[in-house]
This record gives sequence, structure tokens and C-alpha cells, in this order.
Amino acid sequence: MDILRYAFFQHALLGALLTSIACGIIGTYIVTRRLVFISGGITHASFGGVGIGLYMGVSPILTAGIFSVFSAFGVEWLSKRSDMREDSAIATFWAFGMAVGIIFSFMAPGFTPDLSAYLFGNILTITTTDLFVLGVISILLIAFFAVFINPIIYIAFDREFARSQGLPVVWFEYMLMFFIALTIVGCLRMVGIVLVMSLLTIPQMTANLFTNNFKKIIWISIGIGCLCCVGGLIASYYLNIPSGASIIFLSIVVYAISKLGKQLVNLPI
Repeated sequence: MDILRYAFFQHALLGALLTSIACGIIGTYIVTRRLVFISGGITHASFGGVGIGLYMGVSPILTAGIFSVFSAFGVEWLSKRSDMREDSAIATFWAFGMAVGIIFSFMAPGFTPDLSAYLFGNILTITTTDLFVLGVISILLIAFFAVFINPIIYIAFDREFARSQGLPVVWFEYMLMFFIALTIVGCLRMVGIVLVMSLLTIPQMTANLFTNNFKKIIWISIGIGCLCCVGGLIASYYLNIPSGASIIFLSIVVYAISKLGKQLVNLPI
């Protein structure tokens, strides 16, 4: 393929691999623990950091990371309080982050960059800095899950059982929320704020059709994520369509085909 000669496409392929690894690992915890709505809240809250970064003239990804981590910790803290429901806490940070992002992006001095790049992403524009950030996040996730895989599984499936075993459940929950926030921000340039939640859930849902084993779901979802990222990237290049939307669309098609195929296989003869 001639396009493999181009540096931007090589960066995109490497970014697709790193994104698949990061999302495959932390996304399995999100789906198993049923934190999809929380991840959506953190994703949209990160837009507040993007707006602040544009206003202050610093890297929007850096400020989005800081804003996302504090939002994740805020959601985790508020959701554990008896005087506020979890969905209310998520909605509060979701709305607050979007409002802050819109206000500060329009207050930013000079020419305001195209916000659609942060909302919908463009894998073909990722830089070596983006790849470095994704690489660091992936390595940290691999190391953390390799060392603490059993406690993470206990907490993902039965929080109270993990607590009865003397595990520091609260510490693990905050650490995992920290990694969720970092992964979301790391993927913004790939698929954008609007679509990143899908990359954290759809490959894992597809893998869950074939196995309930936590570790196997991680491996399968990484493979599915990589396949969909590369396939969507190639489709976006040749069809001249947005890469983020193309990746998510292919992910949903793969899920639908897998779901239908499993149902046909299980039909009585």
C-alpha cells in the first residue's frame, strides 16, 4: 500500500495500536463494573479543560487531562455520598464541563481553532507527542493491571466481597478512575470527545459475546479495537470521511455481525 510510505499514516497506525491497548484494558473494567455512564460524563467534562487550555494559550490536551482527573475524582467522591445520587453527580460534571469548555473557547484571544477536531477527532493528525502520551498511558495500564489483576477483578465483579477480603477498595477505585480519565484524554485526538466512550465500550461488549473471562475480554477487545481502528482509518483515507466516526461505525458493524452470528449459531436445529 502506497499510503504506508507517509509518516502521518504510520503515526496513525501506531496510534491505533496504542489506543486499542489502552481502551481494551481500562474499557474491560468499565463494562464489567457498569461504569459506561460515568465514563461518558468524564469524557464530556474534559471539554472544559480543552476550553481552558485554548483560553490560557497552553496545550488543550494537558488542561483536559487535569480537568478530567479532577472531574473523575469529583464524580467518585460525590457518588459515594448519601445525599446525592450517582447519576446526578455525573450529570452535574457532564454539564459543567461542557459549559466551561464552550465559554472559555469563545473567550480565547485571537483565532479560535476548529473545535470539531476535539469533538470528533482526526487520527491522521496525531503527532509524536500524542503517540508518546498514548504509549506512556498504555505502559502504565499494562503494569498496573499486571500487578493488581486479581484485586481489580474482585472489585469489578463484587465490590463488597473485595472489601471483605481486606482490599483497599477505595484506593483502587480512585486509581482506576484516574486511568479512565487519562485514557479518555489520550484518545481525544483519535476519535474525539463525542465518540471516545464508544471505543471504551463497544469492543468490550463484542468480546463479552464470546467469553465472560475478564482476562480474555481484555485480549479480545484489544484485537477487535485494533482491527476496527485500522479498518476505519483505511476507510476514512480512501472515502475521505472523518476517521473517528469511521472507526466507531465499523466497531458497531462488527458488534452487530457478532451478535447476529451468535444468535444464528445458538438457534435450535
